[in-house]
Amino acid sequence: MAPHRARRRRIRRSGRRTLVYTVVASAVLVGGTAAGAVYVKAQAHDRGSLVSSPSASPGTSSSASSPGQEASVEPVTEPTVDRDALLAKAMKAVALENGAAVSVAVFDIDSGEGAAYGEGAFDTASIVKVDILATLLLQAQDADRHLTAAEKTYATAMITNSDNASASALWDIIGQADGLDAANKRFGLTGTSGGDGALWGLTQTTAADQLTLLQQVFGDDSALGEASRTYLQGLMGEIAADQHWGVSAAADGTQWALKNGWLARSSTGLWDINSIGRVTVDGDEYLVATLSNGNTTKAKGISVVEAAAKAAVAAFGSA
Repeated sequence: MAPHRARRRRIRRSGRRTLVYTVVASAVLVGGTAAGAVYVKAQAHDRGSLVSSPSASPGTSSSASSPGQEASVEPVTEPTVDRDALLAKAMKAVALENGAAVSVAVFDIDSGEGAAYGEGAFDTASIVKVDILATLLLQAQDADRHLTAAEKTYATAMITNSDNASASALWDIIGQADGLDAANKRFGLTGTSGGDGALWGLTQTTAADQLTLLQQVFGDDSALGEASRTYLQGLMGEIAADQHWGVSAAADGTQWALKNGWLARSSTGLWDINSIGRVTVDGDEYLVATLSNGNTTKAKGISVVEAAAKAAVAAFGSA
């Protein structure tokens, strides 16, 4: 096991009921991003106010003032923290170039709270490779079969080294966009559409959907079985050293699992830079998806997604 493999801990289901909400994905994009013929290498939960069990307030006697009279007990409501507002505040420190856009969504595994910033759809670039493998694993489950040796070889190269030829092979095996879209419907993704023909990297997605996908990979309430989830988690924890960037910037040391995506658009020369994964910060685990486009260089895009990931975690650490 590589030293940077993230700890595997199941998402605990909260005793309180959490509300599913649609997290929207990116700021306004200025400038065109026409599709280029190139191969490229969650639902978060809304924050409901927490209400404690009814109990007597300090200094109030639990005994009745007269025989047969019940004591008056008032429920205590904890103040609601506006995580979206905290994230928006933290994102003010993220420097964007003219015409660039960024979106980020985060889910706190322990508390069941989420936050999001931005709106719109983005090219996936290579983060779609997680979705491709999740689709393959779901299809294999449905057929009651194990992955073949060839499929495992493709999967390892596709996730750990972001190998494009392997992604193209598995894209064809799952049935290209039709297969991906069918699986995503079962995963609960509502804003993702597979790329045309062989162009898997031009799949369109939102930060909300990528958070939903991460919950399918790292959560217990998933269409994927435990063995499939463990397999995919393991590969995301074995990323090649030259790809140790992105959401991992927000993690404590080596406690992360991720997949990055990067693509220079042929029509504009501008870069799509994305990163999704799980990070551990001060003992707490977060799922983070950050998407960007319109970056003039790959390095500048990496700086944006790393700053956005840190801002997402700060939305929880600051309150």
